Amino acid sequence: MQRSHSLWLFATYIKRQMPFPEFSCVAMLDDLRILYYNGETKTLHPRENNTAEDDVFDSNVLLTISDYIQSSFISKWAVAKKNVNKTDSVLALQRLVVCELRDNGEPGQMITRDAVRGSTTDELLYVDKKFTYQGTLNVSAQVLSIHLEFSMRHHEVLYQPFCIKTLKGYLEKRRNQVNRKVKPKVRLLQQKSQSSRFRVTCLATGFYPRHINLTLFRDGQPVADHEITGGDLLPNGDGTYQMRKSLEIRAADKHKYTCSATHLSLDNKLDVTLEFDPGEPFKSVISSVLIVLALVLVFGTGVVIYKCRRRRGGSTRTEIL
Repeated sequence: MQRSHSLWLFATYIKRQMPFPEFSCVAMLDDLRILYYNGETKTLHPRENNTAEDDVFDSNVLLTISDYIQSSFISKWAVAKKNVNKTDSVLALQRLVVCELRDNGEPGQMITRDAVRGSTTDELLYVDKKFTYQGTLNVSAQVLSIHLEFSMRHHEVLYQPFCIKTLKGYLEKRRNQVNRKVKPKVRLLQQKSQSSRFRVTCLATGFYPRHINLTLFRDGQPVADHEITGGDLLPNGDGTYQMRKSLEIRAADKHKYTCSATHLSLDNKLDVTLEFDPGEPFKSVISSVLIVLALVLVFGTGVVIYKCRRRRGGSTRTEIL
């Protein structure tokens, strides 16, 4: 089964006295860190690689693009600092650039997204030689049109070709890393949350790559999204991922719940079913309590009998003497 891949570039600009460079970039292949760029020393530092990757891309082109991003950040800084409270200690400008390689090997969408203090301000989407923009540029329609035309030419001639070429190069070099598949471990958990309510949780963990479809069914029908909490993709310490989705239900619920996972590592979907029985947890607790009480009773009776026998034995020896 083929899947799409993407190359990510995260750029950060902070104009303050900090223990790290004013401008820096991190490049990622899917979810693998592959490169770090120090804007202060203008040096590239490979990450998590076991093979030589100097031939993957032209470093001069990447440096040119980085310089362009940094200069645009400086321009944005001049505008942003006018609207910043003087008491703010740090103002971070960020840019995310993503290009995608589709399943069929053709270029997919390319996204450029700018943010100030973590909030998106502008986004450019370039896909199939079409450009769309959403953002806060306070310019006339004519100026915006010229800006988009200029950006589209840059993406068509430089940015997307360079990004896709680099993406393919890294895919070739790191084939074993990005193509590894680890099957998810899927569980359906039943927990008491309140006096008259329970939580049914669909949990998938330990899987790679990160793309997974996790669905919670009630009597064979998908549970509505507005009833479900969770669903965030979270990393595990070993490089795999986990996801959980939960549903609050009443104690009188008698439905059958199924947790279904679809993942690249699975030939078919993986289903785990739970017949909800609100009385079962209490039956288990009652049984355990009864067993403990029975053991205490037997042990206590044994102690009493033992002491009685010792007393009788002592009395008999006294009478003989």
